[in-house]
Amino acid sequence: MSSVALDERLVRDSYPVAELPLCQLRLMDDTRFPWLILIPRRSGVSEVFDLEAADQRQLWHEVGEVGRMLKALTQADKINVANLGNVVSQLHVHVVARKSDDDAWPGPVWGHGAPQPYDRNDLASRRDYLLAQLDGMKLQL
Repeated sequence: MSSVALDERLVRDSYPVAELPLCQLRLMDDTRFPWLILIPRRSGVSEVFDLEAADQRQLWHEVGEVGRMLKALTQADKINVANLGNVVSQLHVHVVARKSDDDAWPGPVWGHGAPQPYDRNDLASRRDYLLAQLDGMKLQL
């Protein structure tokens, strides 16, 4: 699958975790919220409906599998899935684990306080843990 350049804000605010069949999976650099981002490797795409039908199905399949994994790992009360694109137009989907006692509950995580970046050791550990959980998941339709 071809490589697609990422918007500089996605690169700056998140870290790569894995290459899924359609998307690059990234971890948002904010320890307050377990927060993953899926970015389809397709050029010039800003809306879900810009994707071919097969890619749309694959995107939602990957979002669903990642959401189930994140909910199980975090024991979240709710998984928020969002595709906004008001600031970063490149198509990307946020999958955020929410708990009723988190800093932003019940409001959105966007714009709530200052992000608390991961320490590099914690980041590596978190990435390795997520990779282990992804192993064996049914990410391909």
